[in-house]
Amino acid sequence: MQIEGYVEALREDLARVAAVADESSARAAELLAVALESSLGRRLQEALAEAALELSPQLPQGRVEVRVAGGDPELVYVEDERGPRPSEATDEALSARITLRLPESLKSRLEAAAAASGVSLNTWLVQTLGRLLEPRHFSGGSGRRLTGYGRA
Repeated sequence: MQIEGYVEALREDLARVAAVADESSARAAELLAVALESSLGRRLQEALAEAALELSPQLPQGRVEVRVAGGDPELVYVEDERGPRPSEATDEALSARITLRLPESLKSRLEAAAAASGVSLNTWLVQTLGRLLEPRHFSGGSGRRLTGYGRA
């Protein structure tokens, strides 16, 4: 889904309404539309995310996710594996919201990581933050030993 088309349609609607007024009002409306462009796109993405959250519980299996690739959101049906949904497993609804401002370069890297995991950015962030906050249990030793694999 290309949000730019919807944002452009809203801009044109605003221009038509402003055309009824004088030239300075039309110019002010044009400047206002440009200033609101990114906000309109973000609000449309939020509306899609809320729609996905409302639809998902109505599905017998799976869920709807909003994935953003190249700035354009896409609604994707994701079939659940055999197991409870994360919200069912924790009995905690995803109802809390925060607004997070971050550099565009970091946002792009986060989106790439989420896409590589096959989940939405929101889901990826919730899962990652949840893992980071889980208590870690170290077995014996000084607690400074690291195990795992590395890439050179």
